[in-house]
Amino acid sequence: KIQGDGDFVEVFVDSPLAVCEARDTKGLYKKARAGIIPEFTGISAPYEAPDKAEMVLDTDDESVEQSAARVVAYLEEKGYVKQ
Repeated sequence: KIQGDGDFVEVFVDSPLAVCEARDTKGLYKKARAGIIPEFTGISAPYEAPDKAEMVLDTDDESVEQSAARVVAYLEEKGYVKQ
């Protein structure tokens, strides 16, 4: 066991593949689709979303600021950080 109970919060940053590709300023997804980058997660290598994340952030529907605020609020609510 790497972490004790309560020492780890799994946050799944959920973003559809199309959104990841649209936000890709470095062109990595394009290179992966062209076969230049092998074993690229979501393109030529599988991606498995976590089964039991404590939080799921839907980055397609909320801004970075909204997602960050939700994480901070959750950590405060659970007592991991103080206000």
